[in-house]
Amino acid sequence: MRIGVTGIGCVSGIGMNVEEHLCAFREGRNGLGPVTLFPTSRKEPVSEVKRTNEELKQALGIPVSAELSRTALLGMTAAFEALADSGLDLSDPHNGLRIGLISSTSTGGMDLTESFYPLFRENPAHGRLRYVASHDAGDSTERIASFLGITGFRTTVSTACSSAANAIMLGARMIRQGMLDVVIAGGTDALCKFTLNGFASLMILDKEPCRPFDSSRAGLNLGEGAGYLVLQSEATLANPPYCLLSGYANANDAFHQTASSDEGTGAFLAMKGALDKAGVRPEEVDYINAHGTGTPNNDASESRAILRLFEGRIPPFSSTKTYTGHTLGAAGGIEAVFSVLSLKHGILYPNLNFSAPVEETGLIPVTRYQEGLTLRSVLSNSFGFGGNNASLLFQQFDR
Repeated sequence: MRIGVTGIGCVSGIGMNVEEHLCAFREGRNGLGPVTLFPTSRKEPVSEVKRTNEELKQALGIPVSAELSRTALLGMTAAFEALADSGLDLSDPHNGLRIGLISSTSTGGMDLTESFYPLFRENPAHGRLRYVASHDAGDSTERIASFLGITGFRTTVSTACSSAANAIMLGARMIRQGMLDVVIAGGTDALCKFTLNGFASLMILDKEPCRPFDSSRAGLNLGEGAGYLVLQSEATLANPPYCLLSGYANANDAFHQTASSDEGTGAFLAMKGALDKAGVRPEEVDYINAHGTGTPNNDASESRAILRLFEGRIPPFSSTKTYTGHTLGAAGGIEAVFSVLSLKHGILYPNLNFSAPVEETGLIPVTRYQEGLTLRSVLSNSFGFGGNNASLLFQQFDR
């Protein structure tokens, strides 16, 4: 059974919808800047969505007084765009489709929890408990489902930075097993103090714009956003889809709590598994949307995995985190949307800020925006803490 991608939606520091993202890529415009969402002494650049929570609610037609986490609001924005793009009408009782939602996040409603705790610490009788109710990762999924009108299957995936890719993978598996006909799948994450300070404690934040795969790379830039795909079984397609999700795989390094193995074993197995699932040879991959965080460990590990799998013929590759920052649990969804757009428009995204390759690997990413190319297969990597590695392979739809 083949699975088509019929709808896409995303929001990040460079755009509030798919079209705005395309414009930002064409203009070479990143979303990095100082933190404005909350008070902090941190000076590292981040990529914030350029809307307040109140503005997000107004755009969604939600009362400003509604208590919703920023994670949920970003997810609603992107998932609504993806569903509208697919043309599916959930209010039609005659479509007969079994529709599910598989969403993902790593921070959940942490932003509201942070608003609760200072008052509670001063006086346990104070603080708004409804803020804490949104803390759970599954809360944003339920909020998105309610907003979209999805009453069927829904679940939440939280596997660090591979979360959204794993959500998409689970959606594809459920369709192939005949459990669902349509799945809205992806992820959402919002910036908060906990995330910023947590990554700072790991000493992997770059004080400058990140430089994935560069010899001078010094860390990552955090971001926020959401990205969702609408997946459909081929039998239910009314029109040709954007493309096919033809391969996917997950593999775990089981190496370290946060670091990837030096050899990139998990990354290699995830990429190889996705290609094997699709029946695609390494030389048939036309572009890799790399995980590419800009940390010394990640880029070295992913580079070695790419060298091992693709041997003498390295396909064009780059990291789009130079535009959006690292959006954590949402990254796999946002970058899946970018991969779909890569196939649709023949795009190779430039790896901004690159100047010199790592001496040990010699790999040079794409550094110039290109559009109108003929691309048949695009691989998207999402590698998370704990060595949880996921790869998705998208291919042109051909009847």
